[in-house]
Amino acid sequence: MTIWNLKNGISILFEKQTQQTNPFCMKILDIKVMRGPNYWSVRRHKLIQMRLDLEEMEERPTNKIDGFGERLEKMFPSMYSHRCSEEMAGGFFKRVKEGTWMGHVIEHIALELQTLAGMDCGFGRTRSTSKHGVYNVVFNYMEEKAGIYTAKAAVRIAEALIAGTEYDLQEDIQNLREIREDERLGPSTGTIVEEAVSRGIPFIRLNRHSLVQLGYGVNQRRIRATIASTTGSIAVDIACDKEETKNLLEAAEIPVPKGRIIYTEEGLKEAIERINYPIVTKPVDGNHGKGATTNIRNWEDAVKGLEAAKKYSRGVIVERFITGQDHRVLVINYKFVAAAIRKPAAVTGDGIHSIQELIDITNQDPRRGYGHEKTLTSIKIDDFTLDMLNKKGLTLDSIPEKGQEIWLKPTANLSTGGTATDVTDMVHPDNIFMCERIARIIGLDICGIDIMAESLTEPITQNGGAILEVNAAPGFRMHIDPAEGLPRNVAEPVIDMLYPPGSSARIPIIAVSGTNGKTTTTRLMAHMVKTMGYKVGYTTTDGIYIQNQMMMRGDCTGPVSAEFVLKDPTVDFAVLECARGGILRAGLGFHNCDIAIVTNVAEDHLGLQDIDTIEQLARVKAVVPESVLPGGYAILNADNQWTASMAKNLKCKIAYFSMDENNPIIQDHVKKGGLAAIYENGFVTISKGTWKIRVEKSVNIPLTYGGRALYNIQNILPTLLAGFIRNFKIEDMRIALQTFIPGPAQTPGRMNIFRFKNFEVMVDYAHNAAGFSAIADMLSKIEALHVGIIAGVGDRRDEDTIALGKMAAGMFDEIIIRQDKNLRGRTEQEIIDLMMKGIQEVDPGKKVTIIKKETEAIDYAIKNAKRNSFITICSDVVPDALDQIMKLKEMDDAGEMEFGS
Repeated sequence: MTIWNLKNGISILFEKQTQQTNPFCMKILDIKVMRGPNYWSVRRHKLIQMRLDLEEMEERPTNKIDGFGERLEKMFPSMYSHRCSEEMAGGFFKRVKEGTWMGHVIEHIALELQTLAGMDCGFGRTRSTSKHGVYNVVFNYMEEKAGIYTAKAAVRIAEALIAGTEYDLQEDIQNLREIREDERLGPSTGTIVEEAVSRGIPFIRLNRHSLVQLGYGVNQRRIRATIASTTGSIAVDIACDKEETKNLLEAAEIPVPKGRIIYTEEGLKEAIERINYPIVTKPVDGNHGKGATTNIRNWEDAVKGLEAAKKYSRGVIVERFITGQDHRVLVINYKFVAAAIRKPAAVTGDGIHSIQELIDITNQDPRRGYGHEKTLTSIKIDDFTLDMLNKKGLTLDSIPEKGQEIWLKPTANLSTGGTATDVTDMVHPDNIFMCERIARIIGLDICGIDIMAESLTEPITQNGGAILEVNAAPGFRMHIDPAEGLPRNVAEPVIDMLYPPGSSARIPIIAVSGTNGKTTTTRLMAHMVKTMGYKVGYTTTDGIYIQNQMMMRGDCTGPVSAEFVLKDPTVDFAVLECARGGILRAGLGFHNCDIAIVTNVAEDHLGLQDIDTIEQLARVKAVVPESVLPGGYAILNADNQWTASMAKNLKCKIAYFSMDENNPIIQDHVKKGGLAAIYENGFVTISKGTWKIRVEKSVNIPLTYGGRALYNIQNILPTLLAGFIRNFKIEDMRIALQTFIPGPAQTPGRMNIFRFKNFEVMVDYAHNAAGFSAIADMLSKIEALHVGIIAGVGDRRDEDTIALGKMAAGMFDEIIIRQDKNLRGRTEQEIIDLMMKGIQEVDPGKKVTIIKKETEAIDYAIKNAKRNSFITICSDVVPDALDQIMKLKEMDDAGEMEFGS
């Protein structure tokens, strides 16, 4: 079983003994957590992907397991509502009887298990992989840790059902409830987030508690519980100081209970002599009723009240106990929005049942549940309960008289089983005016005011009521979902306050995906955006940049890196490179983008993470354009069939780019008034309908290396389209193109050329067939002795590595084979042998040198370079290679070493 130590936030996993004794065990190979648009669903962001090996169970569908269906229905009768592909209630049970595979069953168990634990989940799919018996079981979750727990529990449950062994389902359900309550946003914060999402405002949870960012970049706002980034710290300090609050209100002629602050029993005695019984004691710095004791009528209870309060604060407030009903008034943005009567957890005697029995009966109310899962919280017996009963001479076994109300808690908090009744529409205008004035006096823009009075239907100045407390971070649950009366959407005015009409929560996001050219396109796009005056943040395979300052080095093309940029409060424009690995690992780091660019789709990384075909790879890349907002644009490569075909599933606007203005897709698109970018007559050109805008001649753009680097022209075209869509001026874009100088600073590892005295060296990150093709095209325009430093990649298919060897043999006159630092599952010799096989198939006599360490290979190639040679280095660790080459070039410039011959 799984035991969760929730207090310490640690999970300790113990597998059930059935795993050792059950011959029909299955094996969980991997569990991934999706947090954004992903390969499995663009709309459903919170998904668990469990890679499951059915092992022996692959040969035993459910109809071949005696009694399995009956045992499943007995354990999960509520699963009758699962319609499955039959599109009718009971459809899933029908599939089980006819025969279905265990991965499908586990998907449904996972969904129902979460639903039984108060997390309604209904989306799932199970797909086979290319490996026999291995499936991807995908289902949605509400809380991440609960989803992971559920994946493991569902497999355990299935194994028990197969074996016909007993299984304690309630233990899993309770564990999931506890995980849910420990991990979820509180009801108040959750409601604000839900209201934001309903308006299209994105959010990022900043910690495992209630700190949440709404919006992105410079337009972000923060909330923590119901304190907002607009809430003044002085106001919060005042509200937390009960005596200071009372003094300010009293000075403003607001009715408050008489009282004073005391620190000792002597002070308590003097306060009681002045105020008289009944009294209330509460800590000066208290909140949520902690340490408060009400209706104290004798010295013994007063001392206990003093001790209870001093657990939370050195100073203790002693006040006159005001009788009446406990009201909470909520003021947001200094406007009255809701009011409720709160009542502590209580039971009413019937002359038959004991107090314990009455509590049990009350907890059977379907509106009551564990934690915050339902309208009301179940009543739990604690020391406060026992103490209150003891004061009345009662125990849990006592049988109250019929109609006798027994209070079980000293405060009316809903989290301890209290109830709330909405009275918003009954509050007298004078009381509304007073509450709005109180919020201004304290300075709280989200303000909860506790009022003790017989009623709020008349001014409390007339019925003897008083203001007990003013609260920062007031709970919303009593207003959102009262036990009686109308629910109030009190989150709405919070979002109205944070984002008034006309303001934006978002910043422009341009997302770039594809197999090759992503990084260069991202960097050029970021350069163009920066040229237009924006404070841009962007992510690449080299690192994360905020306004051209590198914040983090390494491959930063996943969702965590995207969130890094979107969380930065200085950024007002984001350009995000989105690679295959991050999408498969966790999904995108944003829910929607304004513009998506897909450079191309070519065979690369096939055979990894169950992406075995180029069709599947194209589906991964398509996640990015499918995440474009309806009014935004997907910019697709019309020269690449896999990219162009993405258009049919998109709901946003579409623009194409092509190296051929006669491309049929381009021709058809512009005839319909569509937007395109083309390369024609030596110009990069924007085309729409029958007209063209020639932006610049390619030979004048440094990135094209005098027009020789055609693949960089392919990177320029979508960048121009994105700029045009963003209404950048043509002349400004032209300047951006002219000032983007390729090299280690602007485009590290992307065709960086260094001119030594007698030869040239080029560094490129090319690592797949498409990358090699681009280099080959470039080299075909350069007359020289071509030397290539290449390496195979260990996690590629054999045929892919052999193909690279063949291409290298056709590109280079001499070849040096090196090794990557990370061999990714193969030995050095295996990779070398595959590369050599490809080379020898093309040219058995090709000169090949094997130098395994990249630094030594570079050093050898440069120090032995022949005059007028051109050395191409396909680097694994680009920054290190660039540093090494630049040092060697400095030595060459200084005449300190002899190079070449």
